[in-house]
Amino acid sequence: MAETASAEPLAVYIHWPFCLSKCPYCDFNSHVRENIDVDRWRAGFLAEIDHYATETTGRRVSSIFFGGGTPSLMPPDLAGDLIERINTLWGLGPDCEVTLEANPTSAEAANFHALAQAGVNRLSVGVQALNDPDLAFLGRQHSHREALAAIDAAQSAVDRVSFDLIYARPGQTAQTWEEELKTALSIGTEHLSLYQLTIERGTSFFAAYRGGDFSLPDEDLAAALFDLTNDICAGHGLPAYEISNHARPGAESRHNLTYWRGGDYAGIGPGAHGRLTIDDVCYATEQITGPENWLAAVEQDGHGTRRREALTRDIRIEEIIMTGLRLAQGLERRRFEALAGCELEQVFEARTLRPLLAHGLLTLDEAGLRATGEGRLKLNAVLAALLG
Repeated sequence: MAETASAEPLAVYIHWPFCLSKCPYCDFNSHVRENIDVDRWRAGFLAEIDHYATETTGRRVSSIFFGGGTPSLMPPDLAGDLIERINTLWGLGPDCEVTLEANPTSAEAANFHALAQAGVNRLSVGVQALNDPDLAFLGRQHSHREALAAIDAAQSAVDRVSFDLIYARPGQTAQTWEEELKTALSIGTEHLSLYQLTIERGTSFFAAYRGGDFSLPDEDLAAALFDLTNDICAGHGLPAYEISNHARPGAESRHNLTYWRGGDYAGIGPGAHGRLTIDDVCYATEQITGPENWLAAVEQDGHGTRRREALTRDIRIEEIIMTGLRLAQGLERRRFEALAGCELEQVFEARTLRPLLAHGLLTLDEAGLRATGEGRLKLNAVLAALLG
């Protein structure tokens, strides 16, 4: 690749794998444990941070993201210790974004100010629904009232707050979603993550859905809800900058933009993934998934890396296309060509690109390649055509 590792800052992802309970729709690497030895986990995280810092000397960290699991269950002083170690080894860049995912239970919201004092400056709150029946259906441990109180607590603790909602839920209509979304927008956060409910293999919902216990909105209604979401959010000053993410201009998640733009990030903790450019070669890293197995490996070897693979130029370009076209800005020509080492048009076969342009699914100009509104709605098919 034309750009070297030192040309851009580094993002750091830290995975806390523990939850109070497993939500029925969740296929993330999350686990319920009665007892957690925080001191052992602190040592494990610090050791793996040390390991990856030695491989990426000279980098500055632009963002840290505590994901999970439920990172708001972490003791605030643990989060502070990890932030401090990252700053010591890499150094935090100007305006470094430090995000922590949080659940809105009262006990966790009580820690928001302590987390802010530890160095967290952005909270992402997993609300998921704004009514109690749907919260119960989704297996959430909080009430509608607790969710609103948690968002208020987050806004008083840090300047930057986002929260998640899941839509296209069973029985949801365009009218009920419009009312719920407008309520969410009235709360005044700078960022919303809005996901359509999907049924993932291996979850409790997978068996229940196949068994006919509930149904989801049909394809036409789901598409209408997607369009409605984009229209309402844009009308309230939070346009979609990515398929499922809406923000006021300047309030986009800098950490997630690193992923979508093909930047480098170190993955720390069980199951965490990373992309690291070392000596002009991009490596994919993946940590051991099981919490106890990861911790044992770190204690033995200083890291819990399960896979480390040098990515070919073609695979790396494919990854950047798949993530970049999720963005409203799409593939920025200058950046994409620097990473790909060739002109944007040379990457695609004319016979696959031209029909997508002709059917109004993609736009190509001097700025780059972007999916249109209809193209983002049909992105999986667009990507299959481009990359197949």
